[in-house]
Amino acid sequence: MRKLAWLAVAAIAVIGAGTANAQQTPRKGGTLRMTAPYAASFGSLDPHVTPRAQDDIVGKALQRSLYNWDTAANKLSLELAKSVSVSADGLTYTYKLRDDAFFHNGRKMTADDVIYSFTRIMDGSKGYPGARYVRLIKGAVDVEKGTAKEISGLKKVDDYTLEMTITDRVDPGYYFFGGSTAILPKEEVEKGNYASNPVGLGPFKFKEHIPGSRVSMDRFDKFYKTGQPYLDKLEVLIMAEAAARDVAFRNKEIDTSILGPAQYVAYRADPQLSKGILEVAEMFTRSMHMNLGSIKPFQDKRVRQAINYAIDSNLIISRLVKDKAYRATSWLPPSSAAFDKTMKPYPYDPEKAKKLLAEAGFPNGFEFEWTTSQNESWGLPIVEAVIPMLARVGIKAKPKLVEVTVLTEILMKGDHQALISSSLTGPDSLATLRCYYSKTPRTACNYTGFNNADFDKLLDDAAQEGDMAKRDEILKKANNLLYDEAPVWFFNYNKAVLAFQPWVHGLQPNPTEITHQYPENIWVDASSPAK
Repeated sequence: MRKLAWLAVAAIAVIGAGTANAQQTPRKGGTLRMTAPYAASFGSLDPHVTPRAQDDIVGKALQRSLYNWDTAANKLSLELAKSVSVSADGLTYTYKLRDDAFFHNGRKMTADDVIYSFTRIMDGSKGYPGARYVRLIKGAVDVEKGTAKEISGLKKVDDYTLEMTITDRVDPGYYFFGGSTAILPKEEVEKGNYASNPVGLGPFKFKEHIPGSRVSMDRFDKFYKTGQPYLDKLEVLIMAEAAARDVAFRNKEIDTSILGPAQYVAYRADPQLSKGILEVAEMFTRSMHMNLGSIKPFQDKRVRQAINYAIDSNLIISRLVKDKAYRATSWLPPSSAAFDKTMKPYPYDPEKAKKLLAEAGFPNGFEFEWTTSQNESWGLPIVEAVIPMLARVGIKAKPKLVEVTVLTEILMKGDHQALISSSLTGPDSLATLRCYYSKTPRTACNYTGFNNADFDKLLDDAAQEGDMAKRDEILKKANNLLYDEAPVWFFNYNKAVLAFQPWVHGLQPNPTEITHQYPENIWVDASSPAK
């Protein structure tokens, strides 16, 4: 696979104990207590139903997809296949699947399971989030529309050989490494209670789910990676409140903890806690999505530009986010090969914002409802800081507070005028920018309802361009066009920080989401208090 250009600029740092841990021999046994920090509950344990980062923390333990993100090698790699060959035109991929991958019910995975899983995802009546990726396969859209029952681009050659024909010359690894495209066993799904008793291919098997509290899992002895996992047990504890995580971590009741801005400052200053900090520049863009069909002002790009000029984003990142972020320029992060390094973010210029509003026919401003969660890095504290800035140019924003677990659902339904959230914007630039392609439905990721013919043409041209360098140049133009059209307020790119206890080893600085650890690689030494 192609070496990603973003690796040259992705800032990955392991501080203190992390580098020393890698030199030790993994120990068998023990329990790891991870935290699910993004919400007060899990949305679903059925990976096809949910795109939420919170849910895929558990998903990485229970489930597996065709590819994964190999943090150690800094690239996408095959997970459920041993090898793949590509046709001369770059559109047909032939996978030699693993013949040693067992589901937790004891049955081996075959090509039928891949075909079943992708076909299920394309059920148009369900609106599964992974459909945005499976649409890459020839004939998948026909299943989604209900005009076909089978995806024509998927062919079973034999039990462990699968042929996949795609519509664009892209690396399918970018599309099939996320939890929303996990491979599931048909017989377990069709029992009707899959989310209550998930069965997968992962290194751990489901034990119990106590809603609002935790998910517990046990080691799966038939996992296909020899000698792994090392741990006997894995617990993912729900802790949405930063203060609660801080107390539990300091009391050695949990083994990992995501740090918010205030904790980041405090932990770095502590002689002991600073020894266990994992940092990574994640591929996430924080923004305020404007629903272009909700109120008239948002339909004029001068209004959308005015919002970007009216907000002093640098001040907010410095004062509120405590520099635990990087200023956003457009949608794609700096780690993307299609990022334009010459582009500058919108400057803070309230006078220009007023002028643009007047030109758009709103000299006295307007009012809108802004949906937000309590998230300290991109939620209510940020909204409250922005409200007076917008008020200075005549725009009145009324916050609407909701649980973080329902943000994606609200976006998918379009039940918002504006909504602030954090979106995965990597590692594939084309897949990421498709969230603004007019033919991408809102249920997939076109949450703003953006529709621009010039933008669509650029994405169509990029999809047909086989030269990766030329494709990146086309996508760079698309990203720059998005900057000018400003369907969102471009806020920041996330710097993720994970604190870990000194007895924890094998954590990975995963730039696609630091909480998404491949737990088969993690082990705890004998000093762990969890027995």
